[in-house]
Amino acid sequence: MARWQPGTRERLQSVSLHLFAEQGFERTTVAEIAAAAEVTERTFFRHFDDKREVLFAGQEDFVAMFLDPIVAAPDSTPTLELVSRALEGTAALFTDERRAWSRMRQPIIEAEPSLRERELGKLATLTVRIGEALQERGIGEPGATLAAEMTVTVFHLSFQQWIAPGEDRSLQALTRERLDALTALVAPSPNGRTGRS
Repeated sequence: MARWQPGTRERLQSVSLHLFAEQGFERTTVAEIAAAAEVTERTFFRHFDDKREVLFAGQEDFVAMFLDPIVAAPDSTPTLELVSRALEGTAALFTDERRAWSRMRQPIIEAEPSLRERELGKLATLTVRIGEALQERGIGEPGATLAAEMTVTVFHLSFQQWIAPGEDRSLQALTRERLDALTALVAPSPNGRTGRS
């Protein structure tokens, strides 16, 4: 059995994803994953705590790609610009090379209630962390929470479109389109009303 080869973690992720897609998440065992990746089960557990972590590894990196641009922005940056910067930060992780992985991963998540719950928990945690980062910059409530919710909603809707069959636009382009649509809804119109009202 191969041990500690370069790219072992990535190979385990790839093999796991294909097995989950072919035979279902619950029916796939760690032993099967390890065998298909030509490593021992012990090697699998050096990289992941359990098979769920194959799908959810990198949570802190995921959160950081939103938070780092907020933290790094100049003190005078308006709230909406902070939201925009946070969304632009997603481009670093969700590249075109990652789209195929994300397209395979999503049906696996959606088919398993416990995985859907974990995914929702991940987004809820992200919302809280963004809200905290905005509060630390002096943005009061309810503004910080509303801005955090907006950030995650725009990201989620953009991500769903990004993995849709036939979609080839970048995630960054999709988030910008949706953020523009949202801000247009609340922007004052010439008659003093907001959006299309």
